[in-house]
Amino acid sequence: MADWVKVAGSLSAISAGSRTTVWGVNAASAIYRYTNYDANPWLGIPEALSDIGAAADGTVWGVNGGNQIFRYVGDQAASNPWVNITGSLVRIDAGSRTNVWGVDSAGAIFRYTNYDPNPWIKVPGSLSDIGTGADGTVWGVNAGNQVYRYIGDQDSSNPWVGVPGSLKRIAVGNRTNVWGVDPAGSIYRYTNNDASGVNPWVKIPGTATDIAAAADGNAWHVNSGGEIYRYVGDQPS
Repeated sequence: MADWVKVAGSLSAISAGSRTTVWGVNAASAIYRYTNYDANPWLGIPEALSDIGAAADGTVWGVNGGNQIFRYVGDQAASNPWVNITGSLVRIDAGSRTNVWGVDSAGAIFRYTNYDPNPWIKVPGSLSDIGTGADGTVWGVNAGNQVYRYIGDQDSSNPWVGVPGSLKRIAVGNRTNVWGVDPAGSIYRYTNNDASGVNPWVKIPGTATDIAAAADGNAWHVNSGGEIYRYVGDQPS
């Protein structure tokens, strides 16, 4: 595929904060960090996670198979690279140190308060996946594959606006770098145009089960076979 370059390894979930901050987990819940060197691309990190969120500023959060929540502190305390944060989530994403969102097993939505003793505030709505960008942009999809963008910082009476489309997975790097995967595995990129009667998504070649979008425009995906791809469709062929 001309739009994607394959990177060695096998992952089931992936998240990208920037070109140099890419993390993933494999089917056995092992955690990997991108080395920025395709010839030897992944460094194993201790612990086991089922989902992971990596931000442009280096912030990384994850959840495990028991829905426990962890924040990475391996760059601060090497003896124990993860600190457990109170709460229960099945999906998590981090746009920055202060912009972390997740959803629990019932579809409830939570935003990090930036205060570990009382870490989460519940936000109205129900989602099955969520993506948040470095600039505070937040999108989500629900169990019916409906797509929403957060506007709760603009309209408190209705914090989510529906956007046409049908997606199962969503990833946000920033306001203008939003990607998704539909129930059939097709990959879509947001056109930045919600206007009525206009399709806000452009289909990108490839099939995926999870997608990652970074603040600097980078994107990655993994497919049902665990194969890993980095987007190069915005570069000269």
